Amino acid sequence: MADDLRMTLEHVSERFNLGEYEIDAYLAVLEHGELTASEIADRTDIPQPRVYDTVRSLSDRSLVELRESRPMQVVAIDPETAFGDLQSSFTELVDELTARYTAPARDTEAVSLVKSRATIIRYLTEIIESAEYELTLSLTPSLVTEFEETLRAQIDSGVSIELLVTPAREAPDPADFDYQAVATTVRAREGITTPVLAVADGTDSIYATQDALRDDRDRYGVIFSRSALGFLVSGFFETVLWTTAETLSTTPTERAFPRRYASIRRAVKDIRDLGGDFYATVEGRDTQTGEPVVISGAVEDIEFRENESVASLLVDTGDDEIRVGGLVAAFESIEGQAIHIGRESPPEV
Repeated sequence: MADDLRMTLEHVSERFNLGEYEIDAYLAVLEHGELTASEIADRTDIPQPRVYDTVRSLSDRSLVELRESRPMQVVAIDPETAFGDLQSSFTELVDELTARYTAPARDTEAVSLVKSRATIIRYLTEIIESAEYELTLSLTPSLVTEFEETLRAQIDSGVSIELLVTPAREAPDPADFDYQAVATTVRAREGITTPVLAVADGTDSIYATQDALRDDRDRYGVIFSRSALGFLVSGFFETVLWTTAETLSTTPTERAFPRRYASIRRAVKDIRDLGGDFYATVEGRDTQTGEPVVISGAVEDIEFRENESVASLLVDTGDDEIRVGGLVAAFESIEGQAIHIGRESPPEV
């Protein structure tokens, strides 16, 4: 089996290992059906002395037929015939490779660097699909289209989605695209320097440059898998990107209470916008000692600045009034890591 698999891999590799001249010549012949060497040279950038070697290489791969006449004719072969055996070999190859595939343990590394567009897209997909209650996204317009159905499904399942579309000049007009079907709030930001990122429930996240999605540029992305460092991505999004973008669409939230939040900013905004009495259960840690804590009580007050640089809750536990901030809080007593908000009583966790 190992020898057969290796032979199949070598066969597929050999057929696809075409140089620039071979590709140009093949496409020219395919388009015209039949050409002479001189005609190929005229229609491509292949130097005349290299044409014969190029077409003979194509002939050796059974991609064209050479008719030894004067002048020699290079005749196209129907692609279904030329690649028919390759298609079968490739299908068998994928089946055999899949059978050998051992899925890597995703949780072994909290942070990892990836350098493949396909890998970045795969991780984006996994993170978007894994969100259970909160999703933060910065996507190019083409990625919005690519993930449209997945985002619609997440909205339908009750996930709150903040979507940043960049660059703004390429974002679809709200009159032509149903943003409310794919996100709770949508903003657009200028500049190709804005990164592509996704954060699911404040934990799993990915950060990549827009260049990472272009085949002609250096590519990299950083993956945070269940890592506390993921707050760096979320915090950067909230303080740098989101606050410097223009709103395209806002959907009044209709999620039932109790609700769970990874971002205190979103929790405070919902409390402010909806009004009335609220209760909170906050899982986090003491900002002075670092010890894990859980507090519950009525929400007595909120603090929120319109530039979104400050957001906090004041929770009355019955014994004390405690100020709760977000991740890496410094001035508040508690760093809120998971914030549960209810209407009638503090939610149980």
